[in-house]
Amino acid sequence: MSAAESLVDRILARDPRAVARAITKIEDNAPDASRLLKALFPHAGRGVTVGITGAPGAGKSSLVDRLALLYRNDGKTIGIIAVDPSSPFSGGALLGDRIRMQGLANDPNVFIRSMATRGNLGGLARATVDAVAVLDASGYDRILVETVGVGQDEVEIVKAADILVVVLVPGMGDDIQAFKAGIMEIADIFVINKADREGADRTERELLTLLEMSTRPDGWQPPIVRTVATQNHGISDLAAAIERYSEYRGDHAAANSRRAKIAENRLTELLREKLLDRVVKEAFSEGSLPGLAAAISARQQDPYTIVEQVMRKVHIDEYDASEKDGSPVSRIEHLGVAVTSLDEGLRFWRDGLGLELADVEVVEDQGVRVAMLPAGASRIELLEATGAETPVGKFLAKYGPGLHHVCVEVAGVNATLDRLSERGFRLIDKRARRGAGGSLVAFIHPESTGGVLVELVERASGHHAAQEHC
Repeated sequence: MSAAESLVDRILARDPRAVARAITKIEDNAPDASRLLKALFPHAGRGVTVGITGAPGAGKSSLVDRLALLYRNDGKTIGIIAVDPSSPFSGGALLGDRIRMQGLANDPNVFIRSMATRGNLGGLARATVDAVAVLDASGYDRILVETVGVGQDEVEIVKAADILVVVLVPGMGDDIQAFKAGIMEIADIFVINKADREGADRTERELLTLLEMSTRPDGWQPPIVRTVATQNHGISDLAAAIERYSEYRGDHAAANSRRAKIAENRLTELLREKLLDRVVKEAFSEGSLPGLAAAISARQQDPYTIVEQVMRKVHIDEYDASEKDGSPVSRIEHLGVAVTSLDEGLRFWRDGLGLELADVEVVEDQGVRVAMLPAGASRIELLEATGAETPVGKFLAKYGPGLHHVCVEVAGVNATLDRLSERGFRLIDKRARRGAGGSLVAFIHPESTGGVLVELVERASGHHAAQEHC
């Protein structure tokens, strides 16, 4: 068993050290973090995640502490993620919640993790959603996520929680903040904590008024629960409200659709993160970003031009080909290599270099057997003649095995042919013909290309490049 498999098994067995190690990998964006999350994903979805959010000083930590104690008395296992402010020196969590939850810290059935926001807005750490997935897969019955408490931006918690509890305090103007932040739309339960303070009745009346002004798509009417967490008052009422909404969510498709929306948001977030990382790595040399930022700040360069340059560099071009005087070459689509036999060619490309054999196909009208081996955004195509009088057969007889042609992908084959013809290049195909997978293809004579047969290909809409070949 590999170390990765061992870690997964230990997480599924709810080993706290393994769980902590996995969350650390996620926070540090370790190379194997993604593989770990993939392995854990099929085991998640059993627990209930409750998000606790609200302005600073609302008593969220005390509420989480007492709610967790109640759940423990009912025999449930608890995972707690407390998102703390980042230290300005180390960047780590300030660990205030761990200090306040000393009564739970030594319980083997309670896992507490403080996570630093590390500059993230919205009251959540970047890795919070994935940390919740780890706790869920490890079998904790209830997962409580407490946000840092950032006021009007804390709606980010909706991406991580099945049930969202918004904590307000009398006399702090939280009802107005809730209205500004859009929390009225996402809160499943409202808690008026420190309800023994003056103004609790007024806060509840204003909340009721606001709730009457809004209607949720799932038909749920968020209850208002009064608590005094420090005195353990109202905690059982809060737990009951959480269970009622959990049951309601399970019985109503509209309520349960929020899971799909959360998944959509998470997918978009992951794509944005991965694509941005890749673009930065491919387009910028190490340490060049500060220099570009300084140039923009000094009005020496504009950010829009820089972005356009980056997009071209990573082959993401939003401009129409006609704006750039003809059809640009977007990439080398494949290299065609003539071989005496596919087995001989595969011995090097597949067995030696480790490229994966994607497909073998016979193209009857060209008299060739083609083995396709993807190589990053391009691929190698091995060409074996089906007869001596075929184009590849004649090539092998004259030159022997070797590079047969280079295929480049263009936005418009016919526009490129017209451009080349106007400039005096010799064409084999004056107009594009239909290729495999619905693509358009054409060949340029080696006489005009320095002795290399060049194929142009225009991808058919909706077809992956791997479907196209000479």
